[in-house]
Amino acid sequence: MRAKVLFAWLSVTVLLAIPNISIAGGLFMSEFGTEDVALAGAGWAARAQDASTLYKNPAGMSLLEGNQFQGGLQALYFPTGGFDGTNVPWGGNGGGNPIGIVPGTSAFYVHSLSKDFKVGLGVLGNFGLGLQYEQGFVGRYYVKQATMVGITFAPVASYRVSEKFSIGGGPNVMLGYMKYTANINNLLPIGAGDGQIAVKDTAVGVGGQVGVLFEPKKGSRIGVTYYSPIKINFSDTPTFSDLGTIGTILQNNGLLNRRIDLGFTVPQRVILSGYHELTDRLAIMANFGWDNWSRFGDVEVSVNTANPTSLTTVSNYNDTYHVALGGQYRLNPEWLLNTGFAYDSSMVSAANRQFAMPVGATYKFGLGADWLVRPNVKLGFSYEWSYIGDLSIAQNRGPLAGQVSGHFNNAMMHFFALTVNWGSQGVTFGPGGEKTSS
Repeated sequence: MRAKVLFAWLSVTVLLAIPNISIAGGLFMSEFGTEDVALAGAGWAARAQDASTLYKNPAGMSLLEGNQFQGGLQALYFPTGGFDGTNVPWGGNGGGNPIGIVPGTSAFYVHSLSKDFKVGLGVLGNFGLGLQYEQGFVGRYYVKQATMVGITFAPVASYRVSEKFSIGGGPNVMLGYMKYTANINNLLPIGAGDGQIAVKDTAVGVGGQVGVLFEPKKGSRIGVTYYSPIKINFSDTPTFSDLGTIGTILQNNGLLNRRIDLGFTVPQRVILSGYHELTDRLAIMANFGWDNWSRFGDVEVSVNTANPTSLTTVSNYNDTYHVALGGQYRLNPEWLLNTGFAYDSSMVSAANRQFAMPVGATYKFGLGADWLVRPNVKLGFSYEWSYIGDLSIAQNRGPLAGQVSGHFNNAMMHFFALTVNWGSQGVTFGPGGEKTSS
């Protein structure tokens, strides 16, 4: 029965992980239905208090007793009245709310083969961006819909080398989905309206992760996690519809029905974290991270025609860094309070920001609580407010697309998460490293 329940959860996880988006510093999300939402990701690679550590730092599984499971549900809300800007000379509207409400989920299971040797499996949606603008949007000739998401499957293992040192790692298998649509300006015949181009594909990439955890003394830990690059190769024949004279021109030049290959690299990243228990009721934690987003900007493109053309497009993307601080306070034997603050730098400057990638530097504030329902069951309630501010965009792709300029006003996101933790030998309910017993 327990195995059927876990399988059902993993199935739902795959379905709900697909829509995950980001409009923050980069495209990685620390918010994927875990208690880290309340901590703003602080202590990512060193906290090691639940089964989700199998992805954040697999070496942290060594601190878990018995078998552990964590499942999380999440909702993201992006409030906006749309894009405030103009298109010269083609006009248009603000496009409405391109994100709205997005659900998400995650699931993690850690199994103890022995006291020192653990294995685990996690399923989560932690990478991507998804936007959809309304008809008549001022940027419709640049993008109508842009979705690039990744669902990660993480089978990992860990081994406790000594009482103070543990290692862990395993492959990261990412199922990637990409979809892009945009309008095409039909100048002729007059009154023909807009055409459309659509490209979509699903592909799989494989990378890996490795983590180490050092605990010089009880209650003080340092963790480092490295995630390798993941290459994902998308390929599709664009679908065109409602084309006027432009369609005839494309057909005569043999440019319709030609497959396009797009090779993206999900960047490598490194996260260094610290965790320290000041008392048996109060703990503090911190992060520093680096993501190699400049590599993501190098996209390998090839067009399969009679004379195949291959090239690499280079976008001016920046590597990003991340810092976070957080704390936990055990209010009483049944309640634990969590809070955190984080800052993510932006992968693009304002001058290079595009409608399909409206990201910016982000400030995150989290708050939440854990409730020990039973000795082996813990519920977590988390909230995070992510503030990005004004996102200005200016693009000019020529007379058919128009010159578009404007901004999203006071861009922000709200995350809500509910988690459930189960442990065969109890769950961790720190600070103090205290383990409950079932």
